[in-house]
Amino acid sequence: MTEKELIESGNMKMDWARNHMPVLAIVREKFEEEKPLKGLKVGMALHVEAKTAVLVETLAAGGAEVSITGCNPLSTQDDVALALGTRKNISCFARYGVESQEYYEAIDRVLDIKPDITIDDGADLIFKLHKERTDLLPNILGGCEETTTGVHRLHAMEKEGALKMPVIAVNDAMTKFLFDNRYGTGQSAWDGINRTTNLLVAGKNVVVAGYGWCGRGVAMRASGLGANVIVTEVDPIRALEARMDGYRVMKMSDAAKLGEIFVTTTGNRDILTAEHFQTMPDGAILANSGHFNVEIDMEALASLAKSVRIVRHNIKEYDLGDRRINVIAEGRLVNLAAGDGHPAEVMDMSFANQALCVRYIAENKLTNGVHKVPLELDTFVAKMKLESMGISIDELTPAQECYMSGWECGT
Repeated sequence: MTEKELIESGNMKMDWARNHMPVLAIVREKFEEEKPLKGLKVGMALHVEAKTAVLVETLAAGGAEVSITGCNPLSTQDDVALALGTRKNISCFARYGVESQEYYEAIDRVLDIKPDITIDDGADLIFKLHKERTDLLPNILGGCEETTTGVHRLHAMEKEGALKMPVIAVNDAMTKFLFDNRYGTGQSAWDGINRTTNLLVAGKNVVVAGYGWCGRGVAMRASGLGANVIVTEVDPIRALEARMDGYRVMKMSDAAKLGEIFVTTTGNRDILTAEHFQTMPDGAILANSGHFNVEIDMEALASLAKSVRIVRHNIKEYDLGDRRINVIAEGRLVNLAAGDGHPAEVMDMSFANQALCVRYIAENKLTNGVHKVPLELDTFVAKMKLESMGISIDELTPAQECYMSGWECGT
């Protein structure tokens, strides 16, 4: 495709996403009218695809100068990146398939605008600020973090006294993790796996590593597709919940012998290792739905393989001699590296939260550390989403409010 054709394709994708994101449309309308971000610079490292582009447009509509790059080498959609770069007050440095050096050079280019506010998906911008671009920290008003992995990194920094800026954990908003992480990941992970493999899920043993909100969603959708779901966990409470939800629960060393499709959702490293590869059934399929490509030990798998070949677009087969193991999208985020990411309707809520939190940072002086999304913003997003769906709900009467908040009414 020519550059012009790519831009047209990106614009079509953005139009489609925008038409299915009504809450963000409400936020954008307010931003266009009030210009709460006028004069501010926003630096972003997110998955550069259509829904993200609608968020970027919203921030620019609010008066911000926005600079963005990708947060994963295989999640950028080049047509959207090119289309986004044609917008006024928006610079985009993302490109699909970049090597590590180019990936971090692009992050530096985002930081070169000297942002007042950052938005991260995985905390790479914040990590860069604290390790190599510390001269920019005094001017940073705050940042937002989109994903579980990034929030974990930020809490670790805060605990060690290393976090030198305020950050709102947008991932922890109820209108984010209850929907984006669960329903978004559940659907988009299987969309990526199914479109890439074109194989039947029904009747297969599917191993889901981790039973956080993302793991819950992946397991739920696997069950709906007819799979026999096995969950592995390190948290006894989550493991118990998975069992009560009807799934088999066991150690990965045992699950590895049974699984035909493996999906990692932990946000941690070394979930599938050499020990597991050597006991997996022939033809096992591995996919990662955690943020970084560390959940599957790709170096160990490569060292065990007698040969490696591409067997289908986005699938590599590792021949270990007595068994073959197939990896989707090089072990990177399967939702975006092999698909289009979460549905627009759930990202509508997540990105409305992002936009509102950027405004909150601009209008409030926050202390250094990790902050929760203000409840009033979370509630506003939920109300607007219900309204967009044509749903009305009850309200408490004064007597009910008194009963719920007091102690003198008895039982």
